[in-house]
Amino acid sequence: VDESPAGPAAGASAPRTPVVPRSHGARTVRAVLKHTVMIAASLAMIYPLLWMVVSSLRPNDEIFRNPSLFPLSFDIDNYVRGWSAQSFEFSHYLMNSTLLVVGCVIGNLFACTLTAYAFARLRFWGRNIAFAMMLMTLMLPIHVVIVPQYIMFSQTGWVNTMLPLILPKFLATDAFFVFLMVQFIRGIPRELDEAARIDGCGHFRIFFRIILPLMTPALATTTIFTFMWTWNDFFGSLIYLTTPDNFTVPLALKSFLDGQGTSDWGAMFAMSIVSLIPLFLVFLFGQRFLVKGFATTGIK
Repeated sequence: VDESPAGPAAGASAPRTPVVPRSHGARTVRAVLKHTVMIAASLAMIYPLLWMVVSSLRPNDEIFRNPSLFPLSFDIDNYVRGWSAQSFEFSHYLMNSTLLVVGCVIGNLFACTLTAYAFARLRFWGRNIAFAMMLMTLMLPIHVVIVPQYIMFSQTGWVNTMLPLILPKFLATDAFFVFLMVQFIRGIPRELDEAARIDGCGHFRIFFRIILPLMTPALATTTIFTFMWTWNDFFGSLIYLTTPDNFTVPLALKSFLDGQGTSDWGAMFAMSIVSLIPLFLVFLFGQRFLVKGFATTGIK
C-alpha cells in the first residue's frame, strides 16, 4: 500500500505567482510628468527665439524693459526701417549671402563627392595615411590656419572678394562631408561597380552613372549643412570682406550695433527674423533627407 503523503503529482510545476499589472493611473501620471518636463524644456529652448520675434515688433525703448512675450505695443516700422537702414537695402546683403552659399554648395558637392569616391573605391599607395590625415584636420580649429590663409589670399589680391570663401570648397577642405560620403559609398554594394565594369565602364562612368544617383541622401545632407554653416558664417566674412558692398547678412546685422550706445535693436531683430526665413525653409523641406542621410551613413 502506498503510504506517501498526498500532494501534487511528481514533475508538476509549482503554481506561479500571478503578475499584478501596473495600474493605469500610475502609467498616466508618469506620462503626464514626462510630457510636462519635455514641454517645459522645449519652451525654455525656444524662448530666446520667441522673444526676438516679439522684440522685432516693439519700440526700441521697450525691448529691454519688458522681457515677457506679450508686447505692450506693436511697431512694424522696425522692418521698414531695418530694410533700408544700411548703405544698401537689406536685399543686397541677402543676395551676397545667396551667391556665397550657392558657390560653397556647388564646391562641396563637386569636390567632396570625387574625393570620397577615391577614398572609398580606388586603391592607391598611401590611401589610408591620406584618409587619416584628412580626418585629423577635423580637430584643427579655423583660428590655426586663418593667418597663413589670409597671407596667401592677400598676396593674390583676393581679399574683399568672395573667392577666399568659395575657392577652398572646390578643394574638398570640408573633411566632415568627405567622411560622410565615404561612409555612404562604402555601403553601396561593389557588385554594382563590377557589373558596370563588365559593360565597359571606367571609374568616371561608374561614378556618374552608378554611385552619384544613389548618393541623394548624402548629397542632401551636405547641401543643408553647407547652406546653414555658410549662411551663418560671421568670422570668415569678417576677415575677408571689408567694404559694405560685399557684406553678407551676418556682417549687415553687425552693422546695426554701435559701440557708442546708439544701436538700433528693433531694426536688427527685425532683419534677424528676415534672415532666419531661408534657414527655416531649407531645414523644413530638407529634414527628411537630413535624417535619411545620417541613418544611411552609419554616423550616430
